[in-house]
Amino acid sequence: MLQVNSREERTTIKTTSRTRLNGEIRYPEVRVIGSSGEQLGIMSSREAQLLAKEQGVDLVEIAANANPPVVKIIDWGKFQYQKMKEEAKNRKKAREKQSELKQMKIGLKISDNDLNIKVRKIRGFLDDGDRVKIMIIFRGREMAHKEIGQELLDRVLGLIGDDAVVEGKPQMNGRNLSVQVRKK
Repeated sequence: MLQVNSREERTTIKTTSRTRLNGEIRYPEVRVIGSSGEQLGIMSSREAQLLAKEQGVDLVEIAANANPPVVKIIDWGKFQYQKMKEEAKNRKKAREKQSELKQMKIGLKISDNDLNIKVRKIRGFLDDGDRVKIMIIFRGREMAHKEIGQELLDRVLGLIGDDAVVEGKPQMNGRNLSVQVRKK
């Protein structure tokens, strides 16, 4: 990582991103925004650079495609920090919007109370916007009675009620009977 100590050195360094600094900004006129966000108006690039130099900060290109291009008088390090924080915030929001696939494993010998608790958890996952993979687990000789597993799965889907939509038909994968459900 390249670290620059003085503002004069920053003018000679080509930035790796497409953001231009100080002397790299060469437009006939630019729209200038002050360090506290106020509009300073339209002026030549040279005037804007002199204004930034007087304040001891940098002139940073914000919107090159605008007419005229928009530049801001701000400290380059502060600008980079704000940009990094905004990108992290956007990534976090994108992750939150994605629905996850949750799994709920149920054995054939489950009691009614335990089944009700599992159904309540499934409803909670569905309310959060997640998809749920319901798995009926067969152990040992239980594989000989797959119809009991299908009955249990039908019972679970009945307890969930009209809140969920079944995606596809139940499938046997090894010793598991599974189906995915999502909220209507």
